[in-house]
Amino acid sequence: MARRSRSRPDAVDFMLEEWRREVPEVDATGMAVFGRLHRAFYRYQDQLNRIFHAHDLTMAGFSILASLRRAGSPYRRTAGELAEAALVTTGGITQRVDKLEASGLVERERDSEDRRTVYVQLTEKGRVFTDEVIAAHFANERDMLSGLSATEQERLADLLSRLEASLDHAEAKRAGE
Repeated sequence: MARRSRSRPDAVDFMLEEWRREVPEVDATGMAVFGRLHRAFYRYQDQLNRIFHAHDLTMAGFSILASLRRAGSPYRRTAGELAEAALVTTGGITQRVDKLEASGLVERERDSEDRRTVYVQLTEKGRVFTDEVIAAHFANERDMLSGLSATEQERLADLLSRLEASLDHAEAKRAGE
């Protein structure tokens, strides 16, 4: 796959030029990063949804299945652990788990010592299905990154990690105001 030449302007370059022309006193340079990040995210999401929809799955459902699979045998977590991993409420997890349970991919099991604790666990059908989806998902991600060298991918991953730390710093700064 040919790499896009940075000497050729993209949509964000055009928007930045318009901002410079129309409101020159405002520094819009952050858009060079966040505009491209935003556009890339939507394209990434479309590519993910193509894979998930082919498996009659949503991104939210995949998130739960992947979290359970990553947990290792016996592939189970509490609803609270799933909510923390997916950054949603336990109520949101309940609805997602209901759908996966209806499909036979997960089952709920109460803790024998603390009946208040409910585990969500992959069924054997769910484990096989999840392995099939993750194989397609990771192949899709590799394909999406094929225009970058291994070194560029590592550099980008590092820069995105640093960007996330910068966002954390900005949030903490605002919280302290």
